[in-house]
Order: sequence, then C-alpha cells, then structure tokens
Amino acid sequence: MKVIPDFNQTSLVDRSLKAVWHPCTQMKHHESFPLVAISKGKGPWLYDEQGNALLDCISSWWTNLFGHSNPRINQAITKQLDKIEHVMLAGFTHQPVVELSEKLAALSKGNLGHVFYASDGASAIEIALKMSHHYWQLNGKPQKKKFVCLENGYHGETLGALAVTDVAIFREAYGSLLQDVYTVTSPDARKAKASESAEDVANNAAKEVEQLFAKEHEHIAAIVVEPLVQCAGQMAMHSPQYLRLIKELCERYQVHLIADEIAVGCGRSGKFFACEHANIWPDFLTLSKGISGGYLPLSLCMTTEKIYRAFYQDQIRHGFLHSHSYTGNPLACAAALACLEIFETEKVIEKNIARSQELADAFAWAKTDPRIEHWRQQGMILAFDVKPSAIKNISTFPREVFAKCLTTGTLVRPIGNTIYVMPPYVLTQQETVQMGQSIQRALNQVLDV
Repeated sequence: MKVIPDFNQTSLVDRSLKAVWHPCTQMKHHESFPLVAISKGKGPWLYDEQGNALLDCISSWWTNLFGHSNPRINQAITKQLDKIEHVMLAGFTHQPVVELSEKLAALSKGNLGHVFYASDGASAIEIALKMSHHYWQLNGKPQKKKFVCLENGYHGETLGALAVTDVAIFREAYGSLLQDVYTVTSPDARKAKASESAEDVANNAAKEVEQLFAKEHEHIAAIVVEPLVQCAGQMAMHSPQYLRLIKELCERYQVHLIADEIAVGCGRSGKFFACEHANIWPDFLTLSKGISGGYLPLSLCMTTEKIYRAFYQDQIRHGFLHSHSYTGNPLACAAALACLEIFETEKVIEKNIARSQELADAFAWAKTDPRIEHWRQQGMILAFDVKPSAIKNISTFPREVFAKCLTTGTLVRPIGNTIYVMPPYVLTQQETVQMGQSIQRALNQVLDV
C-alpha cells in the first residue's frame, strides 16, 4: 500500500527539496548549505518559519522596490481584483494597461511612446530582438539579422536572450542551440590602468564597436547593452560616456540600440531610466523586476514611433507576431501603476540621493579593507570585490558568505568574489547601518579574521 506523506509532520524545507526544482541552483548543494523557508515579509524584512528576521539586501533578486507587503500596492491589487483579474490583450484592452503605457511614455518624454508587454525580463529581450530583426525585414534589409552583445553581459536564459548573454555558466550547456553573435569588449571601469579613467575605458571599448560596425553594419540588426551596470556580470559598472558613443555609432551605421534596463531601471541608477544619465534614448528599452514592485511577473519593451509605424500595415504578416497568454495582465499593471504613484507622490528619485549616500557611508569600511578592491556604486547599487588571494575556495565562497550572512540576519547573494547590495528603497538609516555591519561581520568570519 502506498504511504501518503504527513505534510503536517514534514518540514517545508524537506518538502521543497523533494518536490521543487529551484532556479540557478545545484540542488545537491542543499545537502550542506541551507534552504530557507520564508513565511512572511514586511518592509525590507523577510521572516522564516521560526520567526527569524532577515534584512533583504538584494530586494529578492532585484525586484522589490518599496518593501514586502506594501499597503499601497496591496490595496491597488485588491481593488483591481474586484474589477477584472485577467483578459486577453489581443482584441481587448483595459484601463490599467492603458494608463501604465501612457505613464511610461511620459517618463520617456515621449521618445518611447509604444509599449509591448510580457511577463519576465528574458521575454522582453526576446521581443526587442525579434522586433529589431522584423523591422529590418520590413524595410528591405533582411540581411541585417546579427546581434552584438557585450563581454560579460547578461540578458536572460531563453534561447534568444541567452544568445546575447556572455556569462559562461549560463551558456555552457546550451551553446549548441544558440545563434552566433558578435561579442565586444565590456567598458567595465575596473579595467582602467593606473593612468586611465572610466571614460578612457569607455572610449576604448566604443572604438572596438566602431570598427565592428564599419565592417559589418550591413549585417547587424542591433546591439544590446545594460546601461551603466552589468548586474549579473559581477556588477561591472561603466561611464555614461559609453552610452553616448554607442548611440552615435548606432545612428551613423543604422543599427538599433537595445537598452536592457530590467535590473537598472525604475530608479536603481539614480534616475528612473539609466539611459537618462547619458541623455540618450535607445530604439528599444526593456523593463521588468522593479516595475511591479516585486509583486507580480511583468516585463515590457518600449520603442519609438518610427519602429511602431513600420509594422502598421494591412497584412497580418507585417504585424509584430509575438504573444503570450498573460500579456498586460491587469493585476500586474495595477501593481506597476501603484509603484509609479509612489515614485511621484513620495519623490523617490530625489530621496534616493540621500539614501545612496547612507549606503556609501554604511560600507565605507570596505574602501580601506586591504582584502577588498574595486569598491563601486551607482545609485542604489553598491558592490566591491574580495581579492582572490584572500579567499580560500572561490568555488564555495559565494555560498559560504550567503550562509554566514543568514546567521547575522542579512540576505545577500554574492556573484563569484563580488559582494553587492541592491536594497529596497524603504530602508531606514539605522537599517542601512545594520546592513553594512552585518555583512562586514559575516565576511570577516568567512575569511577567518
């Protein structure tokens, strides 16, 4: 007789390990490193089943802007539930998706006035890639179908997005399925030599793009860039000068610029759109993660009137042929609208200037620690690298820091030897100080100080 497990007597962690296949995870590692069962969240805090509090220093994978269980976002979703939870967006529309599109277009000052919706960041990148490729077909240039990506860039794990991703661990298993792309040097400011600035690194990296465009522009559809911060690429940061130069090259050689702002958009960089730091607008701009405040899956691709008009024809085959069932979901759009309202009514961008300084102050200790190099910050993203010489085992170092930080009440998720924080915008100064102290204490314990 088959025995039915007694779920009331089995821990949630054990049940999860048996039934759930977790993302970006080698499941066998959970034999020695903890899986944490979260029961609730409030503000910047998460609480496990035993009631222990964890300060969410990474905004639950860079999504949560205004804290867990935010009353304004809760209310917006609840209110929308009483109206319509979902309706297909093919042949139909609804107020939340219209209002959200209008507000985003206004935030782009009308430069990106058309919004196409999806559910996750990789899907938004797929849309931008397909839209660029199809645009050139419609304009009599079907040979323009190659894409350019940056060294160490990350854009998602669906096949199109993975093709323009240059993080080896994500590509190793699936490389044979991917189309060939051009990969150019990253403008990562950490590459600067003693006599060089971040602008010098940007200029040199842009020269390589110029050489590639001069030779291959007739075959290139678009270049995809993470403005200012290559997040999954160990938080590599670059000068806005790179964006200005790439935009000029794209215009000169008729190549589309895709700005992947999935992680760096929605105020993370210090402005709502990271491209604003360079005073440029791309041909396509993708958002996800923070746009719904971390509440519901939502992503989008914004584009220009020129690109939209290329698809505005009589034949169905000339339309943009891409869809999925939950495109423009009303609940997700309602959450996003609530987030934009918080940005506006609480002057979040302005207040984040002070918050970013508090963040810098909380990690000032890392600037003078001899084991640490490349301390860097862009708005509400702060990172530094632990020197390889200070690490006993680089392969286990991220998990060791993660586990040790849990014991000090903080949630961090290092990338290789890079420690970073990307907290919600609701931390108090005291909580920010606590975050810095807890991470310092955990890092010292891992490095045996």
